[in-house]
Amino acid sequence: MTHYTLKDIARPSGGFAMLAVDQREAMRLMFAAAGAPQPVSDRVLTEFKVNAASVLSPYASAILVDQQFCFQQIVEQRAVSPGCGIIVAADAFIPGNGIPVDSVEIDHRVDPQAVKRDGAKALKLLVLWRSDEDAQQRLDMVNTFTARCHRHGLLSIIEPVVRPPRRGDRFDREQAILAAAKELGNSGADLYKVEMPLYGKGSQADLLTAAQKLNDLIMMPWVILSSGIDEKLFPRAVRVAMQAGASGFLAGRAVWSSVIGLPDTDLMLRDISVPRLQRLGEIVDEMMAKR
Repeated sequence: MTHYTLKDIARPSGGFAMLAVDQREAMRLMFAAAGAPQPVSDRVLTEFKVNAASVLSPYASAILVDQQFCFQQIVEQRAVSPGCGIIVAADAFIPGNGIPVDSVEIDHRVDPQAVKRDGAKALKLLVLWRSDEDAQQRLDMVNTFTARCHRHGLLSIIEPVVRPPRRGDRFDREQAILAAAKELGNSGADLYKVEMPLYGKGSQADLLTAAQKLNDLIMMPWVILSSGIDEKLFPRAVRVAMQAGASGFLAGRAVWSSVIGLPDTDLMLRDISVPRLQRLGEIVDEMMAKR
């Protein structure tokens, strides 16, 4: 049996320049906000995801896709460039309390053996972290997920995302990101996908200090995501995170969100998103070369 390693989703430099298109109801909301005819159909999401995979995957070391809207279509249409690894989201998003993702569980409809046969090299699990929810339950879910990945020779990528507590309104995002890293940063997964401290804002010195605190707590390679970060600030965020010890990024919005709702999607992806992704990849290589 083939056991994939992080090299299979990395650039030759050893860094990660990975693209995410696994957003689900959040992407539907983005299309609605951009003025797309409502209700926004599944087909609109699928077409965008397949287009993005086709146009952008030649510039990514890996691409994160979801089974619900696009994995099969991407496989059938051979939309992913041969040099780009495929990561499949294996998380079931449960809506509630007026938000598209109120809780998450492992999606057992994603069959590790089947997706591996179709070209996947890794699975990804979103983990919602709330201070007033059971830490052991989160750890158990991560352990179950990682064991499932490794049993089939797939890489395990975890994505802890912090949320305000269920009860009370006191929420310190920065402390929560660190607490989640302390709890899950040594859980035995292969890669940790983390929210950038301070939303990538503020001085470079403050960002570096915050990212170094994260690096001290995460005992595996880690990458940053771009949700919540101004796309203009994301290249700097990647640079600073890597200075602190990160190995790159796994991001979607910073690359393609400004294209959503525009005409001529293919052309816009080529004109706007390709240069962004290329530049981010160059930053990853530059920072890896300094190690």
